[in-house]
Amino acid sequence: MNSDDIGQLRLQNQKIIGTHFKTPEEVVSYMGGMQAQDYLGAQWAIGLRTTSCTEKDVEKAIAERKIVRTWPMRRTLHFVPAADIHWMMKLTSERVIKTYAAHMPQLGLNEDILAHARKVVTKTLVGGKIVTRLALNETLEKAGIDTKEGRGLHLIWRLGQESLICFGPREGKQQTFVLLDEWLPKKKTLTREESIGELTLRYFTSHGPATIHDFSWWSGLTITDVKAGIASIKSKLHEEMINGKNHFMGKSVPSIDKKESVHLLPPFDEYIVSYKDRTAVLKTEHNNLVNNGGGMFAPVIVINGNVVGSWKREIKKNSVELVTHAFGKFSDVDRRAIAGAADRYKTFLGHEILAL
Repeated sequence: MNSDDIGQLRLQNQKIIGTHFKTPEEVVSYMGGMQAQDYLGAQWAIGLRTTSCTEKDVEKAIAERKIVRTWPMRRTLHFVPAADIHWMMKLTSERVIKTYAAHMPQLGLNEDILAHARKVVTKTLVGGKIVTRLALNETLEKAGIDTKEGRGLHLIWRLGQESLICFGPREGKQQTFVLLDEWLPKKKTLTREESIGELTLRYFTSHGPATIHDFSWWSGLTITDVKAGIASIKSKLHEEMINGKNHFMGKSVPSIDKKESVHLLPPFDEYIVSYKDRTAVLKTEHNNLVNNGGGMFAPVIVINGNVVGSWKREIKKNSVELVTHAFGKFSDVDRRAIAGAADRYKTFLGHEILAL
């Protein structure tokens, strides 16, 4: 196996090609977690890994409490399996909270304000209430808690990180919040060692070939924890040296699919963002065209495992317009293949695509 095989195997293991999954919850459970900072993009990230799911199917899975959006890793929004949210948050949150504790005084926040906010939010949501972010901030303001200049966002994030709240189903275009233990009362319990082993297995099975440092970056776990996780499930992993680095993946290594493939991946897709080292699929000279600073990852065009361009969407009332940008030059064959990938996106959205 060589570096040229990494991207192709990741496409296969991430189920961007060759998927058999029929539901959003199957995808999210298999992946372990999927970055969801861009809400509409994250829905497409799930949909493209299924055989035929639409945007409405993803919304339904959220409303039916099969997948849930919250902040389990890297202080970043993810979709995670509803069945696993409790043990996953317990495993990953403590370190994140400690890391960002120093940020509170910079915002003019302290433990007393946090405790007050915790009580206000609990009282507001208790009894199964579903409340929008705007309404929640207004409630905090009425209780004497200043939410301006990022304070409201930080408080909501912190309460999410503590597993007090999580996102509920959307109301129109508005995001909502619910009490996590009321929304998802069934708790699957694992020991810390079991949790590390389970997350390790899911990551390398769904994201491999990947390195120890890739998984540490993705999960926020320490290198020591990652090594312990690998040791605990060693018999379930395949290890291979590629370009002088140990890479891991699931025990069942698929044969490499050499068939031509083109994909329109959304912003922050796991294919790009879930690795510390992205050079196997993204050339260094193109990095700034995908990640232009501030943690913003553009939607990308992937041909045969390599990032070769970007695209953007403009959603109108009854249609979607797509604009593509090549890092080099698209051939006529490429353009026809991209148009085919756009058709799959059109089906997912349920909208006509005006131009490409």
